Amino acid sequence: MKSLKTDFSVIVPQILRKNKGIRAWFTLKNQEFQRPGQAIAGLNVGFNTPEKKEQVARNRLALLNSLSIDPDRVAYADQVHSNRVQFVTDGGTYPSTDGLVTKVPGLTLAIQVADCAAILLWDAKNNVIAALHAGWRGAVGDIILRGVQKMKEQGAEASKIKSFVSPCISPKNFEVGIEVAEQFPDQFVNYADFEKPHVDLKSFIKHQLLDEGIPNNQIEIREECTISEAEKFYSHRREGNKSGRMLALIQITE
Repeated sequence: MKSLKTDFSVIVPQILRKNKGIRAWFTLKNQEFQRPGQAIAGLNVGFNTPEKKEQVARNRLALLNSLSIDPDRVAYADQVHSNRVQFVTDGGTYPSTDGLVTKVPGLTLAIQVADCAAILLWDAKNNVIAALHAGWRGAVGDIILRGVQKMKEQGAEASKIKSFVSPCISPKNFEVGIEVAEQFPDQFVNYADFEKPHVDLKSFIKHQLLDEGIPNNQIEIREECTISEAEKFYSHRREGNKSGRMLALIQITE
């Protein structure tokens, strides 16, 4: 599905179409969005960027208003590249956490990224949703396993879970050192075609989702690369500390 134009350009998961009780989005860079005094062009939603906090707060509020999301009922993960997943019932920022799970209608879960993958999971039958932040540390640290387990604790069934994996870094651009490469199974590392190893993060994530019992036809993985498509996405690898952040959001409708 092409990016959907609200007040901003966002991606809506194709696989979501048949689940009327769930809403989800992934924001694009929206680089044409520029306010006076803004240090980072576009819809930057990351407080962990050089942008003034009040500007980021305004950006977030503009986005949430455009999607008819109550700003007071958004749960944000204060991400630290961990494998910690929390069950949440209220809005706010949850420290030292990279995954959120809820059953509360109207509560929106939010994950921010700029090369890592945002993974949105939902069981529409049992009304359980999750949002996970998976860079290489989270992926090899089994954040997906922990996220699915936390969903199951709330009544979700693996066979009913659908998943969306956001645009993230592609194998072509994911060069790593040998100490990182060795933490992945060999089938997800290209040792032959580049001077240094390259990791296929998307394929590894899909492998983990399948291992947790999520059916292949219920997994949607976006092909775009955040590094290669500078006009669409922020990228920390490409832009360093000057990079903004995109946001993945999921909600059970009230």
